[in-house]
Amino acid sequence: MSALPEFARRLAGASLFAAALGLCAGVQAADPLKLGFVYLGPTGDHGWTYAHDQGRKGVETKFGDKVATLGVENVPETADAERVFRDLATKGYKVIFGTSFGYMNQMEKVAKSFPNTVFMHATGYKTGKNLGIYNIRTYEGAYLAGVVAGKMSKSGKLGFVGSIPIPEVIRNINAYTLGARSVNPAITTKVIWVNSWFDPGKEREAALALISQGADVLLQNTDSPAVVQAAAEKGKYAFGWDSEMTKFGPTAHLAAAVLHWDKIYDDVVDDVLAGSWKTGDIFIGAEKGAVDLEAFGPMVPDEVKKLVDVRRGAIKAGTLHAFGGPLKDQAGKEVVAAGKAMDDKTLLGMNYYVAGVEGSVPK
Repeated sequence: MSALPEFARRLAGASLFAAALGLCAGVQAADPLKLGFVYLGPTGDHGWTYAHDQGRKGVETKFGDKVATLGVENVPETADAERVFRDLATKGYKVIFGTSFGYMNQMEKVAKSFPNTVFMHATGYKTGKNLGIYNIRTYEGAYLAGVVAGKMSKSGKLGFVGSIPIPEVIRNINAYTLGARSVNPAITTKVIWVNSWFDPGKEREAALALISQGADVLLQNTDSPAVVQAAAEKGKYAFGWDSEMTKFGPTAHLAAAVLHWDKIYDDVVDDVLAGSWKTGDIFIGAEKGAVDLEAFGPMVPDEVKKLVDVRRGAIKAGTLHAFGGPLKDQAGKEVVAAGKAMDDKTLLGMNYYVAGVEGSVPK
């Protein structure tokens, strides 16, 4: 064998090895997709922010070193939010999730300045070329909680601690009441507003006030476990909201309306990585596993759990809608005819109470 062919074989082998090494180096050198999550409260609130942060962690678990995530806590719905969004975009975060309704205008403004960054706003209604919106049908969890409340209440009076009187919260109050009245038509719901998403002190005071007025089963659209704690202290029942809250009041915790934000975050990241992301409106619920009533307490009878199973299955199948007709508002006016269901546009703009809710919506 001559020396030239041997040298040629070695040269060819070295070239292939170098090419392979270069390919591997290119793969290893690919920068991860940077994802920023902006939170209104602390991740330890055990409510809204906690649930979103669990979704962030789920993204990390699924995508591994393809992504790098950062959660920014305690960002108020003020000019501070604009500063945070702008800072993240400047630092190369290519997908930014704003997880509170009050971030909408600030996010819209910053999105226009960074057209190559994807901005996703939770619970809002404004979109743009690189600004999408997303939400979970939280009212489905509230409806299922209402079914349980209607079965468990002895006084026939329910309490609801409201945060901010926006359509999202009003929907949940109404759905809770409708679920309860579907099993006990005499049920009524009293609401106390605390005008804050996260204020454990005010949440506790509101819960105690509702209990003093006869409410024996409470739900809240606030972010701390204060309502569950207050119910446990007074020997009443309550629900976890956004996440399980059993440990804060084991004797009170009937179940939890849990949100699984990873069902949305995973899909958004998949689309961005694939280069197929497009702006739009994501609004999913029980049919995608984004919301569910979970973590039942031992005091809930099996027959009630079975009823929830049936109702959950019907919601998933599309044969049951929390706002299905015939449905009347508080004044007795029909807002949904028999055999019909409220459309999303009407749901998203809801500004009135249904029959069974006491008091009036704050103006």
